[in-house]
Amino acid sequence: MKTIALHRTAVAGAATLALAAAGVSLALHSTSQAQNAPAAQAQARPSLTVTTARPAQTNWPLKLSANGNVAAWQEASVAAEVGGLRLADVRVDVGDWVTKGQVLAVFASESVRADLAQARAAAAEASANLADASANAERARSLANTGALSGQQTGQYLTGELTAQARLESARANLQQQELRLQQTQVLAPDSGMVVARSATVGAVANPGSELFRLIRQGRLEWRAEVTATELARIQTGGKVSVTTAAGTAVAGKVRKVGPTVDPQTRAALVYVDLSTPVRALSGVKAGMFARGEFELGNSNALVVPQQAVVVRDGFNYLFRIDASNKVAQRKVQIGRRINESVEITDGIGPDATIAVTGAGFLNDGDTVRVNNAASPK
Repeated sequence: MKTIALHRTAVAGAATLALAAAGVSLALHSTSQAQNAPAAQAQARPSLTVTTARPAQTNWPLKLSANGNVAAWQEASVAAEVGGLRLADVRVDVGDWVTKGQVLAVFASESVRADLAQARAAAAEASANLADASANAERARSLANTGALSGQQTGQYLTGELTAQARLESARANLQQQELRLQQTQVLAPDSGMVVARSATVGAVANPGSELFRLIRQGRLEWRAEVTATELARIQTGGKVSVTTAAGTAVAGKVRKVGPTVDPQTRAALVYVDLSTPVRALSGVKAGMFARGEFELGNSNALVVPQQAVVVRDGFNYLFRIDASNKVAQRKVQIGRRINESVEITDGIGPDATIAVTGAGFLNDGDTVRVNNAASPK
């Protein structure tokens, strides 16, 4: 009987332990469920409120960007045509606008005037000698058939007339030369333009051919753009161009000529663009300045999104697509042209996608968002 009682006591103890273990397991399971429930609810809760939009199909201008330098269309070098004369007066300076035929400088002309007077006297003397020789030759012609003069004498008179005529022509040529030298003592502008260099100095004695001034002809500037060989065929003569200098000055232009050769080192060719405004009206554009320009090549269709929808991460561009359940999917895209606050998308997303705009920079792939387009600006 005692053995039976001990057995019953052991069974009762084991049952109690089993019930206790089951209670502990149930309590732990309830606690785990209680801890996991808020995490699941937090994961499903929207992380951010965003506005959305769809890419728009539009017709955008097609442009080609290039870099280059501003240069003079043509330069005119004004040099001294006479030598050994002293510069008596310099009437223009760098930056002055001059007109064609305007006097730029004057050489001292005293010695030239003296040579001119001597040449005039020599021409007058030669003219008088010719008159005398012509009279003798005329008399010899009239007496040629009478036998009063020998043939030798008649020939001498006729030869004297020809010699006097040649001396008169030589004297007249010398006179014209001295008159021309007198004119050249005044240095005249060969064309209208702006003076960009001056080496003339009062009192200096210039050598023939030495440069005194240099002008930008007609004040015309051009932009010499460097365009790659692959893009060269897209540019046509007469096309419109917008040029912006490093100082921010914008000016319109027109393609004048496409360079006939390509540089074998850079694989680029020069495109010459006439700037529409003369240099004296372009206070912010100077010859030698660097400038960036855009060639207008017509229009083309473009898939456009707001600029703030494009997020740059690790050197790549991304858009965040929103599905029907407000889940976020990150998409890598390729961008093209930019105009104002819009960006062209060339690859990576279609026109039927819904993308995040406001708040896109704070999103990650797989987020859940709340969409609120009521307060978004149009």
